[in-house]
Amino acid sequence: MARDPRADFIDDSPFPDSNTVYRVHSHQDPSGTIHVNLQSPFSTADKTLWGVQFQQPITHHKGDLWHFSEEEKNHLLLATFAFTIALGLMRVGGVLGISFFGMNSWALQLLLSMPVMLFAVGPAFLLHEIGHKIVAKYYGCWAEFRSDPQGLKVGVGIAALLGFVFMAPGAVMVAGTVTRRQNGHIAIAGPLVNLSLFLVGIPLGALVYTLLGGSVPSSNSYLVEGGFDWHVMLWDCISFWVTANLILGLFNMLPFGPLDGVKVRDWSYGAWLSLTLVFTLPLVAWMFTPWSPMDLAIGLASLWM
Repeated sequence: MARDPRADFIDDSPFPDSNTVYRVHSHQDPSGTIHVNLQSPFSTADKTLWGVQFQQPITHHKGDLWHFSEEEKNHLLLATFAFTIALGLMRVGGVLGISFFGMNSWALQLLLSMPVMLFAVGPAFLLHEIGHKIVAKYYGCWAEFRSDPQGLKVGVGIAALLGFVFMAPGAVMVAGTVTRRQNGHIAIAGPLVNLSLFLVGIPLGALVYTLLGGSVPSSNSYLVEGGFDWHVMLWDCISFWVTANLILGLFNMLPFGPLDGVKVRDWSYGAWLSLTLVFTLPLVAWMFTPWSPMDLAIGLASLWM
């Protein structure tokens, strides 16, 4: 499908320090790549973070949907790495967890937690962003992820000090002009991916529950005498998968700032309200009743056990 000829603008920066609409100044090389003269949307004095360059131009690629520029790959890897560290720190209670586990055990728990969290929560983040990219491409635009170095630093710092994750790792920047409806479709694609992953997590959770012999691990530690408690690690993988997709989906549907909910509500209040409630109701039930989202998986497993 040919690129929409209207695709000659860059969407507003989603971050509060800039309200600039970037116009594309491009030239097309023989390979079909359209080179875009665009500065990074993030307002930061830092030009690099862990070796990743910022303030780099976006290359507007016309071809394969699954094309990722080298710059975008670097930003995705950086955001995923920082997100994994933050989640691992959350799992061990931040630095305060040292007093609970002891230094050596805390460090080992942290190292074990990071791959568990990468598997459990990484898809919720990465596939959310790719969902935006796919729909943007469908509408003749292009989209690339750009990480926010300040958001990554603050998120890791909060996780280390307080033991919980609050992080804005970045955003997908859209090149092209779209209608309000199309913009809403691009925005809602990410939360819909999270809803899909949540639903996939229910039968996966049922399978894990069956593999664990129909019991939920009671321990909070990945370590047992003489080795690792893979039962706890496996249960954490699927339980964090399920809950993280609910939380991330709801967070992005909030109608504030750069979040997807702003554009979705601007397109359709009904669609925004419906999807927001889908994420909200199970989370409210989880917070205020004995029920948890993983009870759906346990209930499903009971049908064949």
